[in-house]
Amino acid sequence: MPIRLHDARLKRQTILDTLFRNLTRLAALGVLALLAAILGSLIIGSMPAIHAFGFGFLVNPEWDPVNDQFGALIPIIGTLITSVIALSIAIPVSFGIALFLTELSPRVLRRPLGVAIELLAGIPSIIYGMWGLFVFAPLFGDHVEPWLNQHIGTLPYVGPFFSGPPMGIGILTASIILAIMVIPFIASVMRDVFDVVPTLLKESAYGLGSTTWEVMWSIVLPYTKVGVAGGIMLGLGRALGETMAVTFVIGNAHELTKSLLNPGNSISSALANEFTEAFGELYTASLIELGLILFFITFVVLSLARYMLYKLGQREGKAA
Repeated sequence: MPIRLHDARLKRQTILDTLFRNLTRLAALGVLALLAAILGSLIIGSMPAIHAFGFGFLVNPEWDPVNDQFGALIPIIGTLITSVIALSIAIPVSFGIALFLTELSPRVLRRPLGVAIELLAGIPSIIYGMWGLFVFAPLFGDHVEPWLNQHIGTLPYVGPFFSGPPMGIGILTASIILAIMVIPFIASVMRDVFDVVPTLLKESAYGLGSTTWEVMWSIVLPYTKVGVAGGIMLGLGRALGETMAVTFVIGNAHELTKSLLNPGNSISSALANEFTEAFGELYTASLIELGLILFFITFVVLSLARYMLYKLGQREGKAA
């Protein structure tokens, strides 16, 4: 009798294990199927624009719905520029926040500051956009942009990038708002991965006379580079796809200009502004193709990041 009970229990556990394995496999395949469905929908929806404009859609700066002439060059450039500037600001600031919280902050401040960062990450993007439009942009246009025009706009080479009418809204304003938005995400991930570094490693480095910066740069960052890169990619994904905040402050102008102070456009803001007003198959298909381009940009960036981490992992230990 006990043997029969044992065999029945073992059979039931085998069935449950098989069921669990198949459910997890189905969930994983479901993610791939969803990704393929989204990609397929974008490709099918953008086919009229692909047939009409071909590769020239990517390099054409013209956007004229009246004459059915569309090009993605300006939104692509705006998306890349705002994301790169935002990350250039956000990465060092986030690293400083994570360094302070894990190594330098008094214990009594660590939890309140950590909660504050998490609350910032939870603020809806439209709130950032409203704050940027009604508070930040006027202050930026009245106090910062005139200074940039006067002191940097007259310099050779870099001057054209910081000269222009001080309107407050523009590419630089959108980049700064994006940086403020992605800082909580990157800083939270960096703080969490810095906390998992074994204390023995850091204490050994301090015992050998290393400074806090040397410990962070030579011990903590190499140990946590995968997690840090993941946090940066999370911030980059938020910056590339951000819609409402950018729409509020970028100016939404289909104009190709050198100055970061002038209004511009991005893929997400163009979709938000024009999709509800799109009339005609070619207009709608051009907007869908913009979404397909954004999908492709995100895929390429993430693939390059994974390849970079793979190459870094291959070089580990070779110097020894």
